[in-house]
Amino acid sequence: MTVMTIRDAINRTIHAEMERNPDVVILGEDIVGGNGTAGGPEAIGGIWGATGGLYAKFGPDRVIDTPISESAIVGAAAGLALAGKRPIAELMFADFVGVSLDQLWNQMAKFRYMFGGKTNCPAVVRLVYGAGMNAAAQHSQSVYAMLTAIPGLKVVLPATPADAKGLLTEALRGDDPVMFFEHKALFGAKGEVPDGDYRIPFGQARMAREGGDVTIVTCGRMVSFSERAADKLAAEGIGCDVIDLRTTSPMDDEAILDSVEATGRVVIVDESSPRCSLAADIAALVASRAFTALKAPPEMVTAPHSPIPFARELEKAWLPSPIGIEAAVRRTLAFR
Repeated sequence: MTVMTIRDAINRTIHAEMERNPDVVILGEDIVGGNGTAGGPEAIGGIWGATGGLYAKFGPDRVIDTPISESAIVGAAAGLALAGKRPIAELMFADFVGVSLDQLWNQMAKFRYMFGGKTNCPAVVRLVYGAGMNAAAQHSQSVYAMLTAIPGLKVVLPATPADAKGLLTEALRGDDPVMFFEHKALFGAKGEVPDGDYRIPFGQARMAREGGDVTIVTCGRMVSFSERAADKLAAEGIGCDVIDLRTTSPMDDEAILDSVEATGRVVIVDESSPRCSLAADIAALVASRAFTALKAPPEMVTAPHSPIPFARELEKAWLPSPIGIEAAVRRTLAFR
């Protein structure tokens, strides 16, 4: 095991897969740093620091700085995948995925189906998402629910460095388009990462905490928020299962339902707004398939249905919080 950040886990995994397979290429805005910048072409290595060292090692044919055009980035990745390459397309901010929605929704997601299984689309789209960095309404959104709703796309949200490595390796060796969400506030999070070859199959949730009283279902940055709430409650003798979904398409329905069958209570924590959200989808899943096990109504802890504020204090209030998660758990326990 090696301790590293999520940023380093992503960077090292891309390095390893590009070494392993010459068909892996990466493209995106400023992933090199821009030729002519002070200090050479890799002065930046991406504004998130996740692509450093790639240009010097693999050169301009495999590490490609693109224009500021998400539609061009994703469209080029789709074409590369059809031509036998394994592209990694980086979208600097997930908020602008809408610009490339046709390429994702009507092309990548449907290639295998429309061509009768005669072609694959092994493209990984890395999207940086999430609030908490004071980046305001157009650069802080969590759009994973929107892409989860599109059949044909796999959606991945690592919450730990180990999962970043295992899930990204799985994505880069698969034959389907993968939306790989990286929370900007988690890039510096540290943890142990297995050495050597390491893959995590999609559709297998992780039990981050175990307890017999309430099930908490969540993903991404909200995993650590939920863990903090669960640890505080555990000190009072209240046990919570904290389920880190890891992937929302495919989603590990059985892990959720098995836990709810045991606890009878569920709190779903989702950084996106509540309407047509991941939280609403999971609440419906539990209500329709584990209704008789429920001892209390499902609770949803989400952001409000509003744009994300720029002011730091308002953004903090907008985000779901460990205090809010704790309060939701207590509400479910009020039903006896």
